[in-house]
Amino acid sequence: MTHYRPQSFEVKGGPQWGRDHLPLLRAKLAETDLDGFLIPHEDEYNNEYLPDRAERLAWATGFTGSAGAAVVLKDKAAVFVDGRYTVQGRAQIDPDLFSLEDLTGAGVGGWLAKNAPKGGRIGYDPKLHSPDALDKLKRGAEKAGAELVRVDTNPIDAAWDNQPEPPMAPLVAHPVEFAGEDHAAKRSRIGEAIAEDGADAAAITAPASIAWLFNLRGGDVMRSPLPLGAAIIRKDGTATLFVAPDKVSDEVRSHLGNEVSIRPESEFEAGLKELSGQKVSADPATASAWVFDTLTAADAQVVRRRDPVALPKAMKNEAELKGAAAAHIRDGAALVRFLHWLDTDAQSGEVDEITAAQKLAGFRDQIPELRDFSFDTISGYGANGALPHYRVSEASNLKLTPGSLYLVDSGGQYPDGTTDVTRTVPIGEPTAEMRDRFTRVLKGHIALALARFPKGTTGGQLDILARLPLYMAGLDYGHGTGHGVGSFLGVHEGPQRIAKAGSDEPLQPGMICSNEPGYYKENEYGIRIENLIYVTEPEDIEDGDIPMMGFENLTWAPIHKALVDVHLLTPEELAWLDAYHAGVREHVLPLVDGEVASWLIRACEPVSGSTP
Repeated sequence: MTHYRPQSFEVKGGPQWGRDHLPLLRAKLAETDLDGFLIPHEDEYNNEYLPDRAERLAWATGFTGSAGAAVVLKDKAAVFVDGRYTVQGRAQIDPDLFSLEDLTGAGVGGWLAKNAPKGGRIGYDPKLHSPDALDKLKRGAEKAGAELVRVDTNPIDAAWDNQPEPPMAPLVAHPVEFAGEDHAAKRSRIGEAIAEDGADAAAITAPASIAWLFNLRGGDVMRSPLPLGAAIIRKDGTATLFVAPDKVSDEVRSHLGNEVSIRPESEFEAGLKELSGQKVSADPATASAWVFDTLTAADAQVVRRRDPVALPKAMKNEAELKGAAAAHIRDGAALVRFLHWLDTDAQSGEVDEITAAQKLAGFRDQIPELRDFSFDTISGYGANGALPHYRVSEASNLKLTPGSLYLVDSGGQYPDGTTDVTRTVPIGEPTAEMRDRFTRVLKGHIALALARFPKGTTGGQLDILARLPLYMAGLDYGHGTGHGVGSFLGVHEGPQRIAKAGSDEPLQPGMICSNEPGYYKENEYGIRIENLIYVTEPEDIEDGDIPMMGFENLTWAPIHKALVDVHLLTPEELAWLDAYHAGVREHVLPLVDGEVASWLIRACEPVSGSTP
């Protein structure tokens, strides 16, 4: 029985939303003497996935992707998306109302420099922009002779009839057996880090940081067990948690203890003002401009520093890694049942993308520990699979007919870990081109999985390993190769990242990352192979001079051998594939039986002709 919101396949967003709502927004702007308004995707907490109340970009434009922005002026408007969402953007916005622009490169700031009216007043909600992002936008507006004007009431909220209420999911204590460290110890070492930075306190607004710091979980955001609120932690380790009182039970109060005071979130502004005269650390990349403005107005000395929780949270401890491994094994059994179904019943040509997504959800739902999906399942066949962040709806739903590929990217939230895995499966016989492209993606995946690297290496330095086999054939993919993953937290987590424009944060032991190269042929098919991996401790290599870190695998599910051209694989790559499948068999076979077990044994047979 599910205890979370099932995935919806209703058509959301689309051009009509912009047609209906853009005039309402412009009317509110006219009332407040504004010539335009900036609409980021982010909410007050700088979240990727938003509660319904905060879907302001979707409401105003019809675009429902998880990254983007818009600018609305009196006589023109633009929606900005990155390469993942170009096709979706074209489908969801009315081109007579909005131009579709590139979010990367010059982005919103560059567009403002060319299009903002001279002398114009363009409004922004300071709670929805980080100061770093806002600085770029201000420079763009200034080039055009316009100015950005702070507003205290968001005109979208004023124009939005029946805007959903703020979420009020209860807080839940996260057991130390999964966290690996009690929150008093966490607060103590974060307090020490604050003191080392020369600050008296830090303002924490990232929900995942609050969840990790206080060993709390919530349900205010779909697919991520996050509590929405804010916190101030002082250098002595004591803290104040600002959260809606209705979310806090007596059990949670007892869990937090005497060193954590609890105040309504409505008092966060007052709490910041009480820091007058003190040195206060805040993260200019995640905390809102409103936080910085409030502290500055209170005569606090603001110290611009990265969220002190971000790096400790990313470096998983022994209990978190053990939990992640266990979660992936049970999740792997559900995925194996689904892959067996794909290879048998779903080859009929009568199954569609929605049915497939629901089938996978049903297999995961049989796991007692499941708390939610880690994101809505990407279930894409053929041309839809060529959209890296495709979300199937009743309008886009395709049948899995023989002759193309089916891509499924999914994950689960468990108390001991968060999973994220992508597999690509042929429906019918794959073409030689499909097998070539798949094998090149696999070669890149293996290269990253086998990488050894010294202390100080960043994800950006490793990204080329995954792309090189594609580059050699004049091919590439338009997304990053790897993102961080939380521990029963968000499926996307920083500061680590493996990408062309990767984070400058060095990879460190305990960090969990995805390994997900891909290839997408527009209007035809998509390929992605994704496992989660974690960074290992440095080890000496025989006859080497420098200890090297590497990656340990977490995900266990077969890679479809019918898509592998073994002639393109080196002996080392063949050995990796056989060893990986031996690991799948070892970890997952005890959890399945009958036809599924027989299928799994066949799916994991060596491709190199010898038993690994």
